[in-house]
Amino acid sequence: MLFLRSLAFNFAFYANLIIQMIFWTPIYFLLPRRKAWFVPKFWAASCLWLHRALARARAEITGLENLPEGSCIIAPKHQSFWDTIAFLPWIPDALYILKRELMWIPLFGWYVAKMRMIPIDRGSRSRALKQAVRIGRERMKEGRQLIIYPEGTRRPVGAEPAYKYGIVELYAQLQVPVVPVAHVAGLYWPRRRFMRYPGVIRARFLPPIEPGLPREVFLERLIRETEAACDELLLEAANGPNPPPLPPTAIARIDQLRQGVGRPESLDGKLAGGEKQPL
Repeated sequence: MLFLRSLAFNFAFYANLIIQMIFWTPIYFLLPRRKAWFVPKFWAASCLWLHRALARARAEITGLENLPEGSCIIAPKHQSFWDTIAFLPWIPDALYILKRELMWIPLFGWYVAKMRMIPIDRGSRSRALKQAVRIGRERMKEGRQLIIYPEGTRRPVGAEPAYKYGIVELYAQLQVPVVPVAHVAGLYWPRRRFMRYPGVIRARFLPPIEPGLPREVFLERLIRETEAACDELLLEAANGPNPPPLPPTAIARIDQLRQGVGRPESLDGKLAGGEKQPL
């Protein structure tokens, strides 16, 4: 049954994307950009509905009151495709940093271009960061909310933090609040996996980190607060009535938490690989 539900959801997910892009095309491209936002938000909400109806996975997002008005940076954990769509319905005017190759996909790339995102060339990370700062500064004048995943790529639940320098530079340069977002969606919608597991996917918007902190202070606080909230959500999921399968990284982290072992001090303010990797 679990396999059939996963199969049904995966088929419906991609069919939903294609059908909606075709259906909304005349309206979407004729509307002004801000009014056209209802189309991708409706698509994201419909994906969450399909996930709940077919895979029996319900989203529970709290802390939305922590989203400041106007421009800010939203910094979610990146564990799953789920966290790329789940927050979209709640964000007034989202601004994503994405690989420029996505802009080359027929129709999908045109949809993205309409919303004036920040396409970057991941081949040159330093140039990509400069480009993200330059375009981000211009877009933020419109009161938009920049979404960046501090660890860059999807990470297993419970894995040691591997934050990159891009979030630090954007925080310093753009001078807007940063809102961390904690979740353990990777337990229910695992990365690089076909299966989708039932349960309640809880995500939490944390209190914003105000601009103006020294870079290292900001990074240490971002990691500490995000990882602490993720640990709480991980234990809550593992101790629930119907826990999803736990990957080895999650099992190891739970063992540490039950023994009262925190993250090693060497992880405080840790950047990926110990270097300033931009994005």
